[in-house]
Amino acid sequence: MSHATVAIPVRDGGELLARTLGALAGQSVAHELLICDSGSRDGSVAMARAHGARVLEIEPQHFSHGATRNLLLREATGEHVALLTQDAEPADERWLERLLGGFALAGDVALVYGPYLPRPNASLGVRLELERWFRSLASDGRPRVDRLSDLERGATGGPALAARALMGSRGFFSDANACIARAAWELTPFREVPYAEDRVLAIDMLRAGHAKAYLPEAAVVHSHDYTATQELRRCFDEWRGLREVYGWREPCSPGHLLRRLRGELGQARRELVGEDAPRRTVALLAIALRQLMRLGGALLGGRADRLPAGVRRRLSLEGRDSFTPLALDEGVRS
Repeated sequence: MSHATVAIPVRDGGELLARTLGALAGQSVAHELLICDSGSRDGSVAMARAHGARVLEIEPQHFSHGATRNLLLREATGEHVALLTQDAEPADERWLERLLGGFALAGDVALVYGPYLPRPNASLGVRLELERWFRSLASDGRPRVDRLSDLERGATGGPALAARALMGSRGFFSDANACIARAAWELTPFREVPYAEDRVLAIDMLRAGHAKAYLPEAAVVHSHDYTATQELRRCFDEWRGLREVYGWREPCSPGHLLRRLRGELGQARRELVGEDAPRRTVALLAIALRQLMRLGGALLGGRADRLPAGVRRRLSLEGRDSFTPLALDEGVRS
């Protein structure tokens, strides 16, 4: 098996980083551990070095999702570079082995990624959302490989498939639990964008003729339970990213919003059939509130281009005030 690197951007990783590093120490595949720290004050750098990591240090203002990951890949010595976030803990000792096995599925695979598992204390709404989404990527539980045809890539002389056509499962990719072929990255690096750098990389890689593979068994433990306000702000960031990358604006008609809410609650009811009535009621109320916050964040994020910078900053969980649309579709077909 080829030499591999595991690379993680870090800032004040705390106990969750300790758990991630501990899980990496038990992996079945030997690997280089590479950390890029952007100003930790909680001992994360010393913790990483104690686990044998090579640590790159940058100033906080020099961090960005795309540029920092490019730095990690430039510095990595492995032919394949697995990427985690500091709070994404490999679920078992074969996590890296399974990710690396994804490159054997086909000769053109350049990106491999796996699912998130909810933390043991995750709320029911978070658990259902994660399980539902990752189950939808491979309902039969088997690896999935996505690629574009020559026509869709624009390789036959016509325009490439528009980015919006790659919204959803076909274009989905997450660098919170992923592995990248370094040779492919050298030709198609991350764009130095403030958000959704992994979705953009997937579009660029697919258009360049590479495939991406989803490995259901290469899981990490990774979930967040946000307050209602944090959920709205997180979804503002996510849907602003969808607007920037795909040009997608969430419809705001009452009928669309009502259908979305009814659909989520209906699916939750079906998934909660085995629960007793009081627990089911409490869970449905919590899910309804969470979905309302998500819809609010989606509506605002999809219209971030119309909002003043100060309002964007206050709405953003990351505190980002910019709106940076990407010209991914110049000369492509819809």
